[in-house]
Amino acid sequence: MSYFRITLHRSAIGLPQRTRDVLSALGLHKRSQTVYHPVEPQFAGMIMKVKELVKVAEVDRKLEKWEVKAERRPDSGFYLEKMAPRMEDGGQKVGSRVLARLRGEEDGEMTVEGVRTEGGGQVRL
Repeated sequence: MSYFRITLHRSAIGLPQRTRDVLSALGLHKRSQTVYHPVEPQFAGMIMKVKELVKVAEVDRKLEKWEVKAERRPDSGFYLEKMAPRMEDGGQKVGSRVLARLRGEEDGEMTVEGVRTEGGGQVRL
């Protein structure tokens, strides 16, 4: 069985009472609220009355409340794709500060001794 997934996209403030009653009959009271109704003619007619205010999608099953919430949640942050280069000559490790920032552990100033060449020039670390 398929369902209409109806999300209130625009507010009903200032609209006629009849339009607000249709939204209330659909079960929509707040913006960004999502409800599910079976694909039937009476629900399709109500959706047509308020089509400018809602977003509608046809889905095959009702999502649970936690699934809808998980859809709205943004990605969990940064991903570490590649480690920063480390010095091999006995100085402090360059990559440790990058990892500390990603973990949120600022350990103050780090001094790294050594010289590395980048793009044809030398960079003092």
